[in-house]
Amino acid sequence: MKITTIVLDSVGLGYLPDAAAFGDEGADTLDHTVLKTGLELPNLAALGLGNVPGVHTLPASENPSGAFGRMREVNPGKDTSTGHWEFVGIHLEHPFRTFPQGYPQEFLQAYTQRIGVGGWLLNRPYSGTDAIRDYGEEHLKTGWPIVYTSADSVFQVAAHIAKVPLETLYEWCKVAREMLVGPLACARVIARPFEGERGGFYRREDLRKDFALEPPRNVLDVIKAGGLEVVGIGKIPDIYAHRGFTREVKSKDNADGIGQTLEQMHQPYNGLIFTNLVDFDAKFGHRRNPAGYAQALAEFDARLPDLLTALGPEDYLFIVSDHGNDPTYRGTDHTREYGMLLVAGPGMAGRDLGTRATFSDLAATWAKLLGLTWDGPGTAI
Repeated sequence: MKITTIVLDSVGLGYLPDAAAFGDEGADTLDHTVLKTGLELPNLAALGLGNVPGVHTLPASENPSGAFGRMREVNPGKDTSTGHWEFVGIHLEHPFRTFPQGYPQEFLQAYTQRIGVGGWLLNRPYSGTDAIRDYGEEHLKTGWPIVYTSADSVFQVAAHIAKVPLETLYEWCKVAREMLVGPLACARVIARPFEGERGGFYRREDLRKDFALEPPRNVLDVIKAGGLEVVGIGKIPDIYAHRGFTREVKSKDNADGIGQTLEQMHQPYNGLIFTNLVDFDAKFGHRRNPAGYAQALAEFDARLPDLLTALGPEDYLFIVSDHGNDPTYRGTDHTREYGMLLVAGPGMAGRDLGTRATFSDLAATWAKLLGLTWDGPGTAI
């Protein structure tokens, strides 16, 4: 048996009851994108997406081919790490620390001394594309890293490939990861290489690399210890600091991620395939581009029949989301929303899963289907 789980990164299904505390009341990534663009998603609707509570813009299917529902996030945050950690059964007592005023000067002085440069550029919450536009030329003159953060718990380091070799940038990020612990612990350090010339700098998303805090014991460890394969595709292994995987597969974009997932679905092994499709979030949500977001959803919808056809008689396909990033909303940050939960496989047609109490129902369900014991949070569907 294979369980394939695909995260449609940031495709939220409406604001959570506590969204006002995050400044996100009224956000609704899916419905607002459909309303803005006239998007149709016939294959996702047939699976049951239009039947999910709170989804108002897609037609409800009279005979949905899958199980359908939504998940409430209980972890205190709205970022990649909090959502993905909750997927695998990790509940956080406290949110990951964020740095709305930038990182402490004392830290940056120690950091730049460690990596052997004379200073840094920027150091505050900033759009990544704006960071290289506004500071790229000065970076080329000085060789200093462009460091910035966001509303998420991240320390991002941008450097031009022609000025700072890629491996050097990765080493800079490894040093930051070693230093950002204890009171300064952040969820992820992210390498942001870029290329181009003044007026035309562009990020190399395919060369991005994340350095995450190592998570505690979770369901991925249980599946691996059970002798089954755990295959991470795209940025999934980075999110979990490469813990709990038997195999890691890189992907360039959504289309490549789907292709790599299909290839793994046809391989002769049992276990979990875990994929993140990041383009919705990185390319369109943060850039508040509803048309691009809609196009990415339409492209996934068009490939959904291939994924369903690749399922064996005992296999399951889960389609989930980790937070929102409403491309019609104010600002450029993630939005605090319900996560999607669609499931295809034996016995799943037409099942109304309602509103799940936690993303960790995913972990409990994987363990149950694979015949493994899970003593962490979550209730299997």
